[in-house]
Amino acid sequence: MEYGGTAYDLVKAGHIIAVIAWMAGMLYLPRLFVYHAEAAKGSIQSETFKVMERRLLKAIINPAMGATWIFGLLLVWSSGFYRAHWFEAKFLLVLLLSGVHGWFSKLTREFAEDRNIRPAKFFRMINEIPTVLMILIVILVVVKPF
Repeated sequence: MEYGGTAYDLVKAGHIIAVIAWMAGMLYLPRLFVYHAEAAKGSIQSETFKVMERRLLKAIINPAMGATWIFGLLLVWSSGFYRAHWFEAKFLLVLLLSGVHGWFSKLTREFAEDRNIRPAKFFRMINEIPTVLMILIVILVVVKPF
């Protein structure tokens, strides 16, 4: 795959689409946690949030993260960007975002088992983590500051 060629552009488009889907889910899931934390355990609302959280994670967030990684690794391998310092910083932030994804998966399991002990305010605060990471990653990719 040649950098700047048609195959490269298709992989790049796939990466962008996957990132958009991943981030949409990562921004929405903690918002669901906010509402779920406010719902009484065992209530119809709580059971509905369990279904929504599970489906969002399994049908959108997990596959989108996988596709993001696959397309991203193809891009970096074919472009040679892995030698750039901005990419090293981006890679660390993507690893951190992937860790947040894993943490959100754990929180989803806790809610599914009615084991959440955190208040809605906690989830309002963690909702900002993916946003901050996304902003930093996009700045690194577009500006390439170092």
